[in-house]
Amino acid sequence: MNYDVIVIGSGPGGYVTAIRASQLGLKVAVVEKENLGGICLNWGCIPTKSLLKSAQAFEYATHAADYGVAIEGEVKPDFGAMVKRSRDVASGMSNGIQFLFKKNKVESIFGWGKLAGKNTVEVTDDEGKKSSYTAKHIILATGARSRELPNLPQDGEKIIGYRKALTLDKQPESMVVVGSGAIGSEFAYFYHTIGTKVTLVEFMPTLVPNEDADVAKQLERNFKKSKMKVMTGSSVESVDTSGDKCKVTIKTKKGEEVVEADIVLSAVGIAPNTENIGLEELGVETENGRVKVDEYYKTNVEGIYAIGDIVAGPALAHVASAEGITCIEKIAGLNPEPIDYGNIPGCTYTSPEVSSVGLTEAKAKEAGYEIKVGKFPYSASGKASAAGQKDGFVKLIFDAKYGELLGAHMIGGNVTEMIAEMVVAKKLEITGHELIKTIHPHPTMSEAVMEAAAAAYDEVIHI
Repeated sequence: MNYDVIVIGSGPGGYVTAIRASQLGLKVAVVEKENLGGICLNWGCIPTKSLLKSAQAFEYATHAADYGVAIEGEVKPDFGAMVKRSRDVASGMSNGIQFLFKKNKVESIFGWGKLAGKNTVEVTDDEGKKSSYTAKHIILATGARSRELPNLPQDGEKIIGYRKALTLDKQPESMVVVGSGAIGSEFAYFYHTIGTKVTLVEFMPTLVPNEDADVAKQLERNFKKSKMKVMTGSSVESVDTSGDKCKVTIKTKKGEEVVEADIVLSAVGIAPNTENIGLEELGVETENGRVKVDEYYKTNVEGIYAIGDIVAGPALAHVASAEGITCIEKIAGLNPEPIDYGNIPGCTYTSPEVSSVGLTEAKAKEAGYEIKVGKFPYSASGKASAAGQKDGFVKLIFDAKYGELLGAHMIGGNVTEMIAEMVVAKKLEITGHELIKTIHPHPTMSEAVMEAAAAAYDEVIHI
C-alpha cells in the first residue's frame, strides 16, 4: 500500500500529525505497536491526571469541615476504584482517537514499525507477520519510556516505573520515589495524599530542578507541611529487594541512610525509543541518543522526519503536537513559523500546582539581563482565600530595559490553567506596563498575574 505520509507512533505527536496531514489533503497512515494515543493518553498525561483528581477529591473530603461541610463516618480512599476510573478515562480517550481517525480518513496499521528503506516501512504484527508499506514521507514519532539507572533496575514488582505505578494491584503502605521532576512529584503527591508513607528523593539541591528556585522552595515547604519525607541533595546508592520490603540505601549530605519501603518508584527521566526502528541501517544521524533534525524536523535522509521525545527539546506532549503540525505543514508546502523553544509552558499537577514559561530568575541573570521581578502571593488573593488555597504565588520577570516579559513562574491553585496567558503575552512581546493595564476579572486567581506585573514596577495595590 502506498501513502503520501506514514507516521510511526500514535502519541500526541503522531496522531496530531496524522490528522493535520489528512486535513491538508494527504493520504496518511499511522503505525502503532500498542494502543492509539501512545504513552500520553494511555499511560501518562491523561490517566495520571485522573488519579490526581481522585486524590484531590479525597483531600477535599478529609478537609470538608474547613469548608463548613460535615461528613459523618470515616472517609477512606478506594484505591482499586481510583485505578479503575483512571484506566476507564484512558480507554475513553484512546477510543476518541479511533473516532478522530475515522472522521479524518486516517488509516491505522497495528504492529512494530521499522524503516526498511528511504520510502518503506516494515510492520511486524503480534503474530510475527511482516508487511511493507511505502510513502513519500515517513515521520518518526516513537516517543520514550521510563529511563533506568544501573543501580536501580526495574523488576516490575518492587522497583517500578511510572507505567506500573498506574496499575498496582493494591495501595502500598510505603514508597520511595526517586526523582522529583513532574512525574516523580505527581506520583509522590498522589500516593502520599491517599495515605501511603512516601519518601521523595532528589539528587539536585531542590525539588522540580528545572523550575525557578522560589517555586521549588514553596513546593518543598508544602510537601513537608503535609508530612511527606523529602530528601534533596541525595541519591539512591542501592536497593536490596531480597526481603519482604525494599531496603533503600540513600546517600545524603550527612551520610548514608537506609529507608524501608514496599515499593521503589524510579522517576529519573525518560529514554527515547530509537532502538530497532531502522535508524542505523538507513544512516539516520543521531546525537546523544536522539535523532538529529532541522527546524522543520527533517533528518539527514531525504523523506525521513522525526518529532517528539526522540529529538532534542522538552519531552512534553504539547511540544510533540506542535512539532508534528509544523513538520507536516512544511511538507504540504505551507510556510509555518519554526517553534520558539524559549516559549514552551511546563506544568506539574501536584497540589499546589506548578507552571512556568521562559527564563527563571537565575537564568535571566546568567543571560546578562538587567531584570525587574514582581511577585504576588496567593495569601493576598481574595479568590485563593475563598478557595482555601492560600499557599503559592505568581512571579514575573521582565527585561528592565525594554519591559519585555522574560519568564513567568507560578505555584498555587489553577496555575496550570493560568500559564497560557503568559505564553500568549510572551509570544506577542507584551511589556510589563501593558500587562498591568490589561484588566483582569475579580475575584479570580488570574488577578495575581496583573498584580505581579504591578509589583515589578512598584505599582502593586493589594500587598
